[in-house]
Amino acid sequence: MQYTLLGDTGISVSKICLGSMTWGEQNSEAEAHQQLDYALAHGVNFIDTAEMYPVPPRRETYTTTESYIGSWLKQRGRRDDVVLASKIAGPTSANSLDSYIRNGNDFSRTQIFEACEASLSRLQTDYLDLYQLHWPERQTNFFGRLGVSRLAENERFTPFAEIVDAMGELVKQGKIRAYGLSNETPWGTFQYLQQSNREAGKPRAASVQNPYNLLNRSYEVGMSEISLRENVPLLAYSPLAFGVLSGKYRHGAMPAGSRLALFERFQRYTKPKAFEAVERYAAIAEQAGISLATLALAFVNQQDFVASNIIGATNLDQLRENIASAEVVLSSDTIDAINAVHAEISNPCP
Repeated sequence: MQYTLLGDTGISVSKICLGSMTWGEQNSEAEAHQQLDYALAHGVNFIDTAEMYPVPPRRETYTTTESYIGSWLKQRGRRDDVVLASKIAGPTSANSLDSYIRNGNDFSRTQIFEACEASLSRLQTDYLDLYQLHWPERQTNFFGRLGVSRLAENERFTPFAEIVDAMGELVKQGKIRAYGLSNETPWGTFQYLQQSNREAGKPRAASVQNPYNLLNRSYEVGMSEISLRENVPLLAYSPLAFGVLSGKYRHGAMPAGSRLALFERFQRYTKPKAFEAVERYAAIAEQAGISLATLALAFVNQQDFVASNIIGATNLDQLRENIASAEVVLSSDTIDAINAVHAEISNPCP
């Protein structure tokens, strides 16, 4: 397993991060614990979760994933062996969630403290290594939505100074070691960085958790340069594009129990051009002698602006293949072939 420093924090994270958003919906508590045991045994030290997990979010399952991780930590006693990341949910109006998440929550100082304490309690730990803002509070593009061409009159959102100050206080209290962003834009990222620079002692954003995969390389348009020049690396999520890049949905297949079969809302990566690109990438993988999933994951792993690649699995066979991708190095010819497809079918699923 390869390890990378997370920005300026000094925290070393594995190139593969174990995502958890299926735990409590598609995976039981016992299966979650099994995945955690396997991942740690194979060099993964980074675990990512969120207060709103599992997905799709529902009142009945809200916070279940954190509770599963908390019971594992209590049983195994391996807190010092993992880098643990969680997230505070953004405003519910921005994601069509019900008001069960702190009654239309925001990123005010009070709500950040409340959400963090609740996550710590569920996770049965005294601190988080990384605490992330799950999606922006303000009006902007995220979760595949595009087209912000006009801002609402009298738009209000928590000032960046208040958010950074709250995160700094959590660091001082020892509740978190660092904070990060998620589903963020270039403008938003720079607002956080500039706010930290204005006052000595304020923590910088350590990372950005955004989608990045062969069907959505939009992070390379603006954000990758920020990651490289400002040392705020990407934690790439959806590297297999909701499983589309695993190949299991090729030629119209819809495996029983798969995410797309179970949940109609996951349509972001099912556009005709996406499946056209998948066939091209599958041919490249075959030429390289690896699976399509391994090709897709290895491509993400090799990007210099990526600190860790957040994988998700519903069974151990998937988890085994995903973790093993960290040992695969794509040749320059394979990268050139991937880029040739990207030039013709550029970001079919932004």
